Amino acid sequence: MFDKKIYVSRRECLKKLVGDGLIVIVGNSESPMSYGDNCYNFIQDSTFLYYFGLNSPDLIGVIDVDSNEEYIFGKEFTMNDIIWMGGQKSFKDRALEVGVKSFLETEELKKILELTKLNDKKIHFTNQYRLENSLKISKLLDKSLDEVEKDFSEKLVSSIIEMRNIKADYEIIEMEKATNVTREMHLTAMKNVKAGMKGYELVALLECEAKKYNATPSFHTICTTNGQILHNHFHGNVFKEGDLVLLDCGARLENGYCGDMTTVFPVSGKFDERQKDLYSLLIEMFEKAEECTKPGVTNKTVHLEVCKVLAKGFVERGLMKGDVEDIVKAGAHALFFPHGLGHMIGLDVHDMENFGENNVGYDSETSRETQFGIRSLRMGKELKAGYVLTIEPGIYFIPELIQKWKSEDLFVTTQLVTNKV
Repeated sequence: MFDKKIYVSRRECLKKLVGDGLIVIVGNSESPMSYGDNCYNFIQDSTFLYYFGLNSPDLIGVIDVDSNEEYIFGKEFTMNDIIWMGGQKSFKDRALEVGVKSFLETEELKKILELTKLNDKKIHFTNQYRLENSLKISKLLDKSLDEVEKDFSEKLVSSIIEMRNIKADYEIIEMEKATNVTREMHLTAMKNVKAGMKGYELVALLECEAKKYNATPSFHTICTTNGQILHNHFHGNVFKEGDLVLLDCGARLENGYCGDMTTVFPVSGKFDERQKDLYSLLIEMFEKAEECTKPGVTNKTVHLEVCKVLAKGFVERGLMKGDVEDIVKAGAHALFFPHGLGHMIGLDVHDMENFGENNVGYDSETSRETQFGIRSLRMGKELKAGYVLTIEPGIYFIPELIQKWKSEDLFVTTQLVTNKV
C-alpha cells in the first residue's frame, strides 16, 4: 500500500474528471473453488485497489463528487472472525490509512443510494467482469442485470482509463520489482530444464521462485514444447534433447503490480543451427520494436515495422517471396506471427482490459482492423510518456494454419513453408 496522500490525490483527480454525481467502485469477493470456505487465491479488483488501496474482500468504495464525501463500505470484523483469523486491525482504521474518514456497514450504502436517486443525481459505476459484482449492483440499485450491463458510466470508465494509462514513477518502481521476480522465474527454468523432466516439474520450480518473493503468478503459466499453441496451459509434456521450451509467465506482487515475459530456450542448453537462425531473427524483431517504441508513434506502426522485419527475414531465407511491403500489407506474414506485438501492463497483466480492449488500446484516432493478425493487436493507439507495455514478438509454425491457408490457396508462401520448414 502506498502513502495515503497518493490515494487521496487519485480520488481528487477522479472527481474532477467525472464532474458530478456518486461514484461506486465495487471490490471483489472471495471465489469458492468447491465450497464456500475453500476459495481461490483472492485477487482484489484493480480499480478498487488503485483508488482505495485495501486488499480485502467484500468492500465497496463510494465517492460523492458533489458533497466531497468519501466512504468505504463493508463488514467490520466480529469476534467469530478474530477466533478464526486472529486479531485484526479494524476497517475503520484501515480506511483512515488511505485517507477515507468514513467506514460504514454495507447495509448503510442502500440508504445513500436511495437518497442520491431521490435527488436525481447520477450514479456512476463501471462495466463488470464478475457476475457476483453485477448482482451486487443490481440489488443495490434495483436494476436488472441487463440494465446493469447497459447503464454503466462511460464517463467513469474513460476517466479511470485516462488516469491509469499513465504510470507514476512510484508505480514503475513496483513494476520493475515484479519484472525482476519474473526474470528470476525464467532464469530458474533455464537453469533447471533437462531431458526427461516433465513440464509440471519445471513449472513447480519457477512458480516456487515467485513464492520466495511473496508473489504469485500474474496469469496461468504457459510452459510447453508446443509453442505454436499460443495459450497452451498443458504441463504434461516430457522434455527431450533437441526440444525448445516456450515459457510465458509472470509474477504478481502482493500490491497487485504485474510482470510478464516470454522466453524460448533449448532443453539441451544450446540451439541447433536452424533454431539459432530463427531465434536471431526474433531478436531482430525485438530490437526493431525497442527502436520504434517512443512517444508520438502509434503502437500499430511499431507492430507493422516488426512484421516487416519478419517478412524481410523470411524472404532472405527463402520461406516467403515477394516485396516486403506488399507481404505485410496483404497480411501474409501473419501465417507466422498471428498475434499482436504486446499489451498494456500494470495492476492487471493486461491492464484495464476488463473495460474492453478497444477502450484501452484504441481511441478516436485509431481503429481496430479486421485483417487476420493485426486484428489481435490489443494496443494500437499513439504512445505517450508514462505508458508501460509489453513487447512480445513471435515466430510460429502452426500446422493447422499452414494447411488451412494451403487448402484455400491464400498465399503462395504456404507452398514454400511446407517444403522448407
